[in-house]
Amino acid sequence: MIDRLQSLEDRYNKLTDLLCDPNVIGDPSKLRTYSKEQSDLEETVQVYREYKKTVQALADAKSMLGEKLDEEMRDLVKMEIEELSEKEEQLKDQLTVLLLPKDPNDDKNVIVEIRGAAGGDEAALFAGDLYRMYIRFAERQGWKTEVIESSPTELGGFKEVIFMINGKGAYSKLKFESGAHRVQRVPATESGGRIHTSTSTVAVLPEAEEVEVEINEKDLRIDTFCSTGPGGQSVNTTQSAIRITHMPTGLVVSCQDEKSQLKNKDKAMKVLRARLYEMKQQEQEKELADARKNQVGTGDRSERIRTYNFPQSRVTDHRIGLTLHKLEQVLQGDLDEIINSLITAERSEQLKAANE
Repeated sequence: MIDRLQSLEDRYNKLTDLLCDPNVIGDPSKLRTYSKEQSDLEETVQVYREYKKTVQALADAKSMLGEKLDEEMRDLVKMEIEELSEKEEQLKDQLTVLLLPKDPNDDKNVIVEIRGAAGGDEAALFAGDLYRMYIRFAERQGWKTEVIESSPTELGGFKEVIFMINGKGAYSKLKFESGAHRVQRVPATESGGRIHTSTSTVAVLPEAEEVEVEINEKDLRIDTFCSTGPGGQSVNTTQSAIRITHMPTGLVVSCQDEKSQLKNKDKAMKVLRARLYEMKQQEQEKELADARKNQVGTGDRSERIRTYNFPQSRVTDHRIGLTLHKLEQVLQGDLDEIINSLITAERSEQLKAANE
């Protein structure tokens, strides 16, 4: 492990030199690539440097015990050795986690798709609740959001809503949200006061760069049509809405959120690229099915991952058995405890697999 950490520090130092090179500074592509690589290494290198200082301080303290010391000084040195030994173990554990394989998509922006599933109007209302929950969570992180496509209902819910979240590490925190979310409550449409169970599905897709997914223009059928629903004078008067069909896969993406046809096309292409990237990943993951069996959830949209129980103000994540009695706070975007627990569970599984 130490050899690997030293090679990472050497690379970090090399990148520092490269980022001061005029040839690199004058090349935006290289500058961006090297800056990102150094940023990715920074936390590991800083912890490793702290670890080396601690190991050296511990060795120095232990050597002092061989010297002639009075009783008071000897006790102080022993106390320092105990503290440094504990710190060394903590840093070693931290470095072990930092060296675990990272998901290459973790730093990416995400496209989130929420759809009402079982439960009719109530499922659509719950889809709206989930949408607002993620928007509020994104605001807490300082991330930006923009709607790509939505099908609102008269009661204030969504049959479907697709939106983008732009922010560093968005995928790393939201990737566990894919799956079926279940709600148990008395619907606003229920006069008898009976508790109903409804579901909405969430899909979280990492934004794909053009270089990661090649799309041949000849494979696309692009249709334009008039926008529908609320939106002012442009609704039903201008052909600004876009529908893109990817012929080889049959994937269809629509966007009518913008008044500009060009902006709608750009948003629709982002969604199409993300969905194609997801398909590509799924094909690769099928080949690594055994490696995935211990992971926290599969990300399958049909897998029930969480229940939101209103009568008991309870939220339960079924994958890790976590139950919180703070439903209102969670729906206001306070997802940190759930997300951090899921990340910890995944790391525990990775550590277990690495030690087998």
